[in-house]
Amino acid sequence: MNNSYQAVMARKNEIMKNSVGIDYTKYEYGTLAFDYEAMMNDCGNSLQQVREIQNHFGVGNTPLKECKNLTALARSVAKPGFGARIFIKDEALNDSGSFKARRASMACYQAKRLGFKGVIAATSGNYGAAVASQAAKHGLKCIIVQECYDSFGIGQPEIIEKARACEAYGAEVVQLSVGPELFYKFLLLLEETGYFNASLYTPYGIMGIESLGAELVEDCLKQTGQYPTAVVCTNAGGGNLTGTARGILKTTDHKIQIIGASVNLKGLHMASDIDFNKKSFTTGHTGFGLPFMINPDRSDVPRSAGRPLRYIDRYVTMNQGEVFFITEALAVLEGIERGPAGNTSLAAAFSLAQEMKEDDIIIVQETEYTSAGKHHQAQLAFARENGIDIHFGDPLDEIPGKTIVFPETVDLIHTQELDLDIIRKKYIQNQLTKSKSLTQDDLDFLVIETNTDIEFVLNELKQYDIHLEVEHE
Repeated sequence: MNNSYQAVMARKNEIMKNSVGIDYTKYEYGTLAFDYEAMMNDCGNSLQQVREIQNHFGVGNTPLKECKNLTALARSVAKPGFGARIFIKDEALNDSGSFKARRASMACYQAKRLGFKGVIAATSGNYGAAVASQAAKHGLKCIIVQECYDSFGIGQPEIIEKARACEAYGAEVVQLSVGPELFYKFLLLLEETGYFNASLYTPYGIMGIESLGAELVEDCLKQTGQYPTAVVCTNAGGGNLTGTARGILKTTDHKIQIIGASVNLKGLHMASDIDFNKKSFTTGHTGFGLPFMINPDRSDVPRSAGRPLRYIDRYVTMNQGEVFFITEALAVLEGIERGPAGNTSLAAAFSLAQEMKEDDIIIVQETEYTSAGKHHQAQLAFARENGIDIHFGDPLDEIPGKTIVFPETVDLIHTQELDLDIIRKKYIQNQLTKSKSLTQDDLDFLVIETNTDIEFVLNELKQYDIHLEVEHE
C-alpha cells in the first residue's frame, strides 16, 4: 500500500472504523448532526456493568478525602462565613496512578471482547501507563506512541518518565518529535498491526469515567450527608469532564455545578517545535482545553465522545505558578504528594471555595501520582534550563513560556473566568465551515451541543450566509 503521509491520512476514516469496531456514519444525519446518545448507548454497557468490570480489574472505588487544612487556609483569606469544604477524589490510588485507568479499563476490556490481539494509544501522559497496565491485566500486546522530543532531541522529563512506566508494564513505546508525524505513525501502526484503537475519545473511554462521577456523589453523601455544590474537573480533551458529568447525571437529579479548569498557556502553540519544551504542563492546559472544546472531532476518532460544551457550567483557568504552589501546599499541609497536572483543579477549587458558603462542598474530581520527571521540582528545574524566569510575585504577571510566578501571598490565587458564550459561538462558527445549509435536525443538534437554546443559535447564524431549510420566526 501507499504509505506516504497524504495516502495514509486519506484513508484515516477506514483505519479508524476497522480499529475501533464502530461505524460512525450510522449516527450521522442532517448536514452536521449526529446522534451522540445513540452512539453511547450502542456500546452496550450500563453504568453498573462498567463498575463491575472496573472492580474486577482493580480500577475505581478510590477514597474521597477532605482537605481540612487547605480549607482552613482558604477560609483565612475569604469573607466571614465563606470558604467551602474542599475534598479530593484520590485517583492516584488506581494501579497506574491516575483516573485514566478508568478509561483504559473499558478500552482494553472491549479490545479483548472483540478478539483484538493488542491495543495502541497515542498519548504522552498518564493514559499511556493506564493502557499499558490494563493491557497487561488482559493479556494484550500494547504499543504507546508518544510525542516526546523537540528537533534537538530534548524530551520533557514527565513524558520520558511515562515511557519508562509504559515499558515497565510490558508495552512497546514509540517516541517521536513534535509535529504531525504522531498521528501519521499512529494510523500506520493501527493498519499494520490490526490492533485496537484505545483512543481516549471512544464511547468506551468516556463510559469509563462515568463511574467516577457516580462515586463522587455517593461518597459525598455517605461521608457528609449532603450533595456536593460543585465538582471541578481538570479539562484538556474534554473526556474527563464529559464522563464525570454524565456519571453524576446518571446518579442524581440534584443540580451539581460542573466546573472545568485548565492551566493558562496562552501564546504557546502546541504543535510548535520552539514552544514544545517551554510549557511546564503536558496536559490539562488551554492548548488542549480550548481547541477540543471548539472542535471536539479533531481527535483520533471520527466523532469524539468527549463533548464538554454539553455539560460544562463554568470554565476557569489558573496560571502555572498557582498550580505549582498548591501542589506544594497539598504536600506540606495535607501530607499528600500528588502531581501538578491533576492539581490544576485543586488550585481552582482553592480559589472557588472562597466564593462559596462554609457549609458548601467543592470536590476536586481527580489526583494523579507524582514521581521523578512528573514531580513539580523536576518540571521547574526543566523550565529553568529552558530559560524561564521563576520567581514570587503576582501570578497575573506570568507570561507562559517566559515566566512562572508563584503567588507571594495566598490571597493572590485567583481563577480567571473564560466566557462560555464566546466559546459556544466559536464552536458554531467552526461547524459552519462544514456546511452553509442547515436543517431543523442541525439546529437542534447545535442547541444540544452548545447547551443553549434555539434563540442563541439563530442569533449567531444571522451573522453568516446560511441557508435554513426550515422557517423560524
